[in-house]
This record gives sequence, C-alpha cells and structure tokens, in this order.
Amino acid sequence: MAKRVLILCGDYVEDYEVMVPFQALQAYGVVVDAVCPGKKAGEVCRTAVHQLSRHQTYSESRGHNFTLNATFDEIEVSKYDGLIIPGGRAPEYLAMDDVVVKLVSKFHDSAKTIASICHGQLILAAADVVKDRQCTAFPAVKPALVAAGAHWVEPETMAKCVSHDNLITGATYDSHPEFIRLFVQALGGSITGSNKRILFLCGDYMEDYEVMVPFQALQALGCDVDAVCPGKAAGEKCPTAIHDFEGDQTYSEKPGHDFSLTASFEGLDGSSYDALVIPGGRAPEYLALNGEVISLVREFMNGRKPVASICHGQQILAAAGVLKGRKCTAYPAVKLNVVLAGATWLEPDPIDRCFTDGNLVTGAAWPGHPEFVSQLMALLGIKVTF
Repeated sequence: MAKRVLILCGDYVEDYEVMVPFQALQAYGVVVDAVCPGKKAGEVCRTAVHQLSRHQTYSESRGHNFTLNATFDEIEVSKYDGLIIPGGRAPEYLAMDDVVVKLVSKFHDSAKTIASICHGQLILAAADVVKDRQCTAFPAVKPALVAAGAHWVEPETMAKCVSHDNLITGATYDSHPEFIRLFVQALGGSITGSNKRILFLCGDYMEDYEVMVPFQALQALGCDVDAVCPGKAAGEKCPTAIHDFEGDQTYSEKPGHDFSLTASFEGLDGSSYDALVIPGGRAPEYLALNGEVISLVREFMNGRKPVASICHGQQILAAAGVLKGRKCTAYPAVKLNVVLAGATWLEPDPIDRCFTDGNLVTGAAWPGHPEFVSQLMALLGIKVTF
C-alpha cells in the first residue's frame, strides 16, 4: 500500500514550500493530500513568494494559486503516515487555530513523522511538540521555539535541516533537498540508481515552478543537478515568471523567485551529464534562437540521453530540429511549433498529461510535474521504494 501524507496549508503559504514537497513526493509514488482549515477540495490557497534581498528582511509578492485536493473537516489522522507543514505567512494564523493545533498534536502523539519548514515551526511551538527537541527554522522563529522549550539549532545557511526523533525541521526552501530526503527516509523509503548528473537549461523568465520543482525533486533523490544559462556564470541568478490561470483567456504572469545558477554555461561539457531538463515559461522563446543552445540540445538527443522538456520548452526542441518523427506534447499554444517540426502531436487532456517517446519526456505544464519527474526517473533507472 502506498504511503500517504498530509500537507497543512493556509492562505499565503510560501509558494515553493507547499508545491515542491507536494509534487516531489507524488513523483516518488506517495499519495499527498493538501488541506486548509475552512476550505474544501478544489478550492485554492493564495501563496506568497518570499526571498531574501538587500533589505533587512525578506520581500513578499503574490505567488501561484495552490489548489487543495482534500477537505480539512474530513481528515482522519490514522490514515496518514506523516505530516508536512510549509512556511510563509500562513503559520502565523494557523498557530492560533485550536483545530490545527489539535491535529498536529494527534500526529505527534501517534509518533508519526512531522516535517516543518521555515515559519511552519510556529505551529509546532503552539502545539507544544518541540520541548527538549533539537529544531531549526527561519531565524525570526527562534524566540517562539526557545520559549516552547526547544533546543535551538542555528542555521549556518538557509539550507539547514535538523532531524530529532519523529521531527524534521528546515530553515527555508533552500533546505528542500535534504528536508524531503529525510522525510522519505523517515517513511521507510529507499532510493536507488540516483548516481546521475542532470543538467537544467535555464533562461530569464522561465516558469518558476517548472525549474524549481524538478530541480529540487531530483536533488532530493541524491542526483547531482546543475543549472546553467547562456551568458551567465555560476552564482548568478535568473528571474522567473509565475504563470497561472486566473479567469482570463490565457495565463497570467507575475514575478517569481530569483533562481540561482549552479554552473557556468561557457565551457560546459555536455558529455559529462546523463540527462537534460528544459523548463518552460518565456525563456524558451529567446533560447531557441541561440546556436549554442541548439547544439547542446542536439548533442543530448543525438546521444540518446534522456531529455525532459515541459510547457514552452518544446519551442527549443522544435528549433533544434529533433522532433521529426517523434511523439510529444507541450503547452497547447506550442502545438504549432511541434507540428511544423514534424512531430506527432499528443493532446494534453487533461493538462497534467506527460508522455515518453524513446529518450524524450514531454509535459504540457507544471500541474504535470509528478508524471514528468516520475517518467524521467524511469528513463534514468532511479527508484524510490517503501
């Protein structure tokens, strides 16, 4: 029987901190339910984009709309193997909700694994489950944890994670790879075949989820993952775009997180990587005009290495002339590029459908990440077993 976990959401939960574990765990075969007090399955929680800047604290802007897939009032703790509490601003008010506090206490009393990140630890403090436990969090949460009796562990970097008994705590979404890996292990999971090197082809205004979710999901498995962008070096950043559907005839766009590159495009040795991932967004429009990008994509495709491309990323595949005779999908507006490139179009109905044709994995949009990552894992021989 598949493992089942619960994610506790609220309005203005941090965008990455809810979606990355939600979709990564599904890609690994875990059943994930996301709930919010006072809301039902199918309703949405607004999210917040938090990131550190030159100011004295983090900035905030509007994120994606996160769709809940379960109803809070119908939750039975006995059906779940673990609980995840994302950060953001939601924990400030959820910690004041007696029903939420009781829910967390039930998970704790049942010795089920609880993984909480960033400001989520405010809820742990309110539920009185951190006494004599080693915990970390976003630094501003330290006073509440100390007052609740926790042994504070200073996060030397924002990627810090601490595991103590059934409790896993992380400082921020930078800690997701270790945070998710520890959670999988706590559920009894075993990861094999992850000694792979994977390259992400990035650009300014790529879609926020479409780069970070697969990037951290693969890191959590233990893969060595690099992200590059033409004209930029390791340590530089790409701004991202949040693409969402909000009632208009096409998707809306908002500023997303700034994504940090891990390697330099100049001098890149594509032969040292086992797979290539191409996120969507607006970046592919201009990356498709770059001769070095085209050569890199052809190198992976001609070498029969796994290539996974999502949404508008297929604009690059079309420009590289590697789709002739292949079967693939994409965001529906990219169908013209795909068909003109000689591919057989596979309708993404529903929008989370993904397809594998030989060494090529294609997806239509970020709701398909669980299938997208899972199908890439299959090509790479990576398995998560429980």
